[in-house]
Amino acid sequence: MRSKRNERRSRIEAAFELLRSRISTALGAADRERERVLAAHAQQEHALRIAETGLATAERTPAAAGDDGSAEFRAALREARQQRAEAFAEWTGTGPAALRELVAEAAPGAAGLDFPEWLGRVGDADPAAPPGLWRIGTASVPDSPAPEEFPAALPLLDEAHLRITTGRDTEESAEELVQNLLLRALSHFPPGAVRVHVWDVTQLTGTLPGLHPLTGAGLLTVHDPTRLDEMLDGLSDHIRRIHTGSLLGGHTSLRAMAAETGRRAEPWRVAVLFGDGEALREEQQQQLQRIARNGLACGIQLIVVDLSLTVNSAIESVALPSDGPARASTTGPEAVVQLDPAPERSRVTAACSAIAEEFQSRRARVRSLDDLLPEHFWTQRSTSGLQAPVGFSEGEQVDVTLGDASPHMLIGGPSGSGKTNFLYGMLGSLAARYAPDELELYLLDFKEGVSFAQFTPGKRDPSWLPHARLVGVNVNTDREFGLALLRFLSEEMRRRAEAAKEHEVTKLEELRGEDPAGRWPRIVAVIDEFQYLFAERDPVTAQATTLLEDVARRGRSQGIHLVLASQDVSGIEAFWGKPAIFEQFILRIALPKARRALADQNSAAMELPRWHAVVNHESGVRHGNEIARIPDATAKKTFDRLQQRLWERRDPAAAPPILFDGSLLPDLAELADYAQLRAPVATPRVLLGRVIDVHGAAAAVRLARSPGRNIAVLGSGSEDAGSVLGAAALSLARQHRPGGIEFTVAGLVDEVAEQVRDLVQALRAHGHDVERAYPDSITGTVGGIAAGLDERTGADVPHCLLLYGVDAVHGRMEDKDPQTRLSGLDDLRKVLKQGPERGVHVLGWWRSTQRLKNTLGMAPVDDIGAWVAFDVQGQELSTFAAGQPVSWSPRARRGLFFDRSVHSRPEVVLPLRLPAPEAAVLPEPRREDARPEVREEAGE
Repeated sequence: MRSKRNERRSRIEAAFELLRSRISTALGAADRERERVLAAHAQQEHALRIAETGLATAERTPAAAGDDGSAEFRAALREARQQRAEAFAEWTGTGPAALRELVAEAAPGAAGLDFPEWLGRVGDADPAAPPGLWRIGTASVPDSPAPEEFPAALPLLDEAHLRITTGRDTEESAEELVQNLLLRALSHFPPGAVRVHVWDVTQLTGTLPGLHPLTGAGLLTVHDPTRLDEMLDGLSDHIRRIHTGSLLGGHTSLRAMAAETGRRAEPWRVAVLFGDGEALREEQQQQLQRIARNGLACGIQLIVVDLSLTVNSAIESVALPSDGPARASTTGPEAVVQLDPAPERSRVTAACSAIAEEFQSRRARVRSLDDLLPEHFWTQRSTSGLQAPVGFSEGEQVDVTLGDASPHMLIGGPSGSGKTNFLYGMLGSLAARYAPDELELYLLDFKEGVSFAQFTPGKRDPSWLPHARLVGVNVNTDREFGLALLRFLSEEMRRRAEAAKEHEVTKLEELRGEDPAGRWPRIVAVIDEFQYLFAERDPVTAQATTLLEDVARRGRSQGIHLVLASQDVSGIEAFWGKPAIFEQFILRIALPKARRALADQNSAAMELPRWHAVVNHESGVRHGNEIARIPDATAKKTFDRLQQRLWERRDPAAAPPILFDGSLLPDLAELADYAQLRAPVATPRVLLGRVIDVHGAAAAVRLARSPGRNIAVLGSGSEDAGSVLGAAALSLARQHRPGGIEFTVAGLVDEVAEQVRDLVQALRAHGHDVERAYPDSITGTVGGIAAGLDERTGADVPHCLLLYGVDAVHGRMEDKDPQTRLSGLDDLRKVLKQGPERGVHVLGWWRSTQRLKNTLGMAPVDDIGAWVAFDVQGQELSTFAAGQPVSWSPRARRGLFFDRSVHSRPEVVLPLRLPAPEAAVLPEPRREDARPEVREEAGE
C-alpha cells in the first residue's frame, strides 16, 4: 500500500518538475523575444531619425540623429549605409542618363545646351511654349560609388522665382550665374520677348557689364540703387495692366492664354535685384512680396541675390556658400552643383550686340496689316471676350481687349489722324481670329464718306466681310439710323437676357456653356463720328442718350460691345452730367492730337507722331498708356485681299450684310419685303418706302376692308410723291393675280405725266385692268366710283384709285351736279369714307396739308388712315398724327410716315426707286401659289 503511495507521489513530483521546466523555458523564450523586439524597435526608431535627419548629417554629426552609443543605433546606421549604397548602385546605372534625357527634353536649345553651341545666335523659339527647365551647370552625388555628372537645371520663366544666397567670396559666382541665365533666355527667344530690369544696391552701372549693349535697344534697364521704389511701382503697374487689359476672363495667366491662343501676348520681364544681405524697408519688402505673389501669372520673373523672399509662391533657390560647393533646390542637398563658367566678356558683348541690332531692325521695320494676322484664321473663341493686336510697340504686338473688364471702346482723333486706318486694322485683326459664329459686326459711319462700304459687295468686288451684318454709310443727316441701331442692340440684349434667365445664368459666357447648340456670337457695334447722333436737342437725341446708356451699362454681360469714334468728344452736350456713360468705356484709343479721349491729366496723344496711337485699358489714366505703331490697313491690296480670303471661307448659305447708304435711294425691286410678295393674299400690304431701321424693312400699310384704310402723300415734290404711289400700286399688283384688282390712275398735274404712263404700263403688264382718268374727266370718274359703292359686295374685286395732285382739280370738282346736288369733292369724300369697307381704297397726293384739309372739308381726318409727308413742317402734321406734337424739319428725299392703326409716333422713310415698266412684271406664280384658296401670310 505504501509503495503505491510512493509511486503516485513520484509521478506527481515528476509532472510538476516537467511543468516548472517548461514554464521556465517559455519565460526565457519570452524574455529573449521581448529583448529582440525592443532592439528591433529601437533600431527602427534610430532608422527613422536617421532618415529624418539625413544620412550625411548623421554621419557627420551622430548626435543630431540621436546617437546614444547603443548597438541599435550602429545597426541602423549600417543598414542606412547599405540601403544608400544599393540605391546609388542602382541609380548610377540609369539615373544620370535619365536626367540628361529629361533636361534635354524640358530645356531645348539655348535653355539646355552648353555655351559654345548657341552663344551669339539670335533665337527664334516660340514664346508661347517656353522651356520647362533652364540649365545652370552640372551636378553629381559625391557619396555614390561611381559619381557621374548630370545636367543641373531649374524652372524659371512662368514657373518660379529664383533666390540666390552667397558667401563672403562668392558674389562673383552669383553674378555669373545670373548673367548666364539671362543670356540663355535672351538668346532662346526672338529679340524683344524678354526684357531685363537690374537693380544693385551697391553699384550704379557696373552690374552685368557684358549685357550693357542691350540698354540702347531698351531690352535692359539698369535702375538707380536709390530708386528701388520706382522699379517696384513700374512692376506693380504692369501687373495691374496685364490683369485689366491682356488677361481675358477664364485665363489665369499669360502662359495659359498663350497655350490656348498660340501667341504670347506680352514679353517676359525679368527683374534682377542684387542685395547686400540687409533687409529692405518694410514697405519695399511688402511690395516686393506682392510682386512675387502675382508676378508669374503676368510674366514677371524675380531673381533676387542676398535678399529675403518668402511668399506663398513657387521659389527655387541656389546656395553659393563660401565654405563648400554650390547646391540647388532642384538637385537636393545630396548633390553638389558645378556652375557653368561665364563666357569670355567679348563673346557676351558680341552676342548682346547681335540681339540688340536684330531687335532694332525688327522694331524699325514698317509693319503691314499682314503682320497683325494669325497664322491660321478663325481659331479663337469669343466665349470670355475678344482680343486682337492693333499695332506694335518695340516690335511686340499691342492688343486691344473687349470683355467684362473693358467692355466698350472710345476712339478719339481729329480729321486725318488715322481713325479709319485704325478701325480697318482692328476689324481685320478681329475678323481673322474669330469666325462669324463668334463675332458679328454692325458698322455705322456718320461722316460723309463710304469707309465701311468696303465690307459690302460691290460691282467690281462681289466679296464682303462675312462678320458684317449691317453697314451704314453717309448717314450724317439720318440720325434715326443710329437710333435704330441702338434700339436693335437694346432688343438683342433683352433677347439674350431672357435666354440667360431661361437657362438660369447671368452672363453670355455662362449662356454659351449652358446652350452650346445656340448661336450667341459677341457683337461689336462701331459708330464713327458718333457725336452727330446727339447733334440736336430733340427726341432723337433724348432717345439715343437713354438707349446708349442702357447698352453701355448692360451690354458687357450680354456680349455686346460699343466702339465709338469721334474727332472731338468735348462738344457732346448730351452727355453733360451723365458720366455714367463714358465710365463704361474703359478702353480708350487716342490718335495724334486727340483731345478728351484720355483722362484729363493724360496728354500723351499730343506728342504722338503720325501712324501711332495710345492704347489704354485703364479708362485713360496715364499709367495704362501703351504707345503702338499702327500698320497701314487702307492701302491697295491690303484689307481687300484679307476680305477676299475670309469671304472664300464663309458659309455658302450666308447672306451679305444689309447696306444703308444715305446718299442713295433704295430700289423697290431689291427690298426683301417686295421680293416676298406673292398672290393671292387676303389682306395685301402696300409698300410705300423704306423705313430707317437695321433690317431694311419697308414702310407698309395693310389695306384691310375697314374704315380709314386710305393713304395720303403730302408735299410739293412730284418725284417723291410719284415714288410712293408707284411703289404702293406695284406692291398691290404683286399680291393679286391678273384681273384680281382694278386700278384707276388719274394724273391731274402735268409734271407726273411720265410717271403715270410708266405705272399704267407696268400694271397692265401684270395683267390688271387699268382705267386712265384726266383732269377734265376726274369728276365723272370719281362720281361713278362713288355711285357704285352701294352696289358693291364682298365678292367684288378690290379697286384702287390713285390720284396724282388732287388739289389741282379742286376748282373742277367743286361744281355741283344739278340733279344730285353733289359735287365731285362730295363724291370723293364718300369714297374716302365708305370705300375701304367695300374694297375701294384711295391713294392720293396732295401738295400741302391745308389742301388735304380742304378736300376733306367737314369729313373727319381719320378717313386718311396713313400718310407720308415730304417737305412739310412738323407742326402742320399734328392734326393727322392723332393730335400729338410732331418734331420734324423737312430733309431732302426723306419723308415722315404715320399709320394711325399701328404707330405711336411718325417714323422717317426713304422714297424708293421704281423699276422700269418692263422690269416690274410679276413673275410666274410658284406652284404652291396656284392653289385656289386664299393663302394668308404668316401671322395674319
